[in-house]
Amino acid sequence: MDGMNYNYAERYINPLTDFGFKRIFGTPFNKALLIDFLNALLEGEREVSDVTYRNSEQLGANIEERRAVFDVYCQAKDGSRFIVEMQNVYQEFYKDRSIYYSTFPVAEQSKRGDWNYELSPVYTIGILNFTFPEDKQSDSGIYKEVKLMDVNSKKVFYDKLTYIYVELACFNKGLGELKTTLDKWLFALKNMQRLFSRPAELQGRVFEQLFTTAEIAKFNTNELRDYEQSSNAYRDIKNGMDTAKEEGRKEGIKEGIKKASVAYAQAMKAAGISNDLIAGITGLSEDEIERLAPNS
Repeated sequence: MDGMNYNYAERYINPLTDFGFKRIFGTPFNKALLIDFLNALLEGEREVSDVTYRNSEQLGANIEERRAVFDVYCQAKDGSRFIVEMQNVYQEFYKDRSIYYSTFPVAEQSKRGDWNYELSPVYTIGILNFTFPEDKQSDSGIYKEVKLMDVNSKKVFYDKLTYIYVELACFNKGLGELKTTLDKWLFALKNMQRLFSRPAELQGRVFEQLFTTAEIAKFNTNELRDYEQSSNAYRDIKNGMDTAKEEGRKEGIKEGIKKASVAYAQAMKAAGISNDLIAGITGLSEDEIERLAPNS
């Protein structure tokens, strides 16, 4: 053992932590979970039968260009690419970032020599533990599917580039209200760490595998350490965001959230957490984090 004492009141991990999300969806051993989740999201638009995990770190064409690090990046049998991201904190330019991320799987399809520019579909999927500002005063639902559209005809102009956003923070259905497979997945993602057994409403081979994968008692020492670090970071930023919302009433929501993000980024930097992980948790850019002096 490493001398640290890991005691958990919870039986299952929190899937909204970086470790939990990648353990469930980001490992080849659990690709059946990712496939089922993707099919639930696509609702019959496309059937994903198999996926191959691809390198989640994407580099620009040269060393001066920025890179992108995805939570999960995979390719389906038919060539379709899927980026799946968990985002816990609202980021002012989050939409811009998701558009930017989609350019990597588009660009990597280019071929040398004679090429007719035919592309395979690209899906960028964001599971959001927040609400878009424009949705806070509306009843627009938690699921957005965005494609390139002709604004005059209101018809899809190009159907191979799709952005799916699920505002998990707004999902409030109870067990008795779960009707679709997507309902069941969203309930599990939002509530798993508070459950002590698998509910009767979440039966079937996929959910059996999900709950087995998420059982903390099955983790080895290194996995426990990694989950502890990820959980602490998640709790810190969540507490920071809650505090920022309260302070935001006095000094403006955006300013309060920004200040809390910076403070917790400094704390995580001092703890030795990588800039990539800090960026994913706080919503700050890696350049902003690089310039921060860590709190001691």
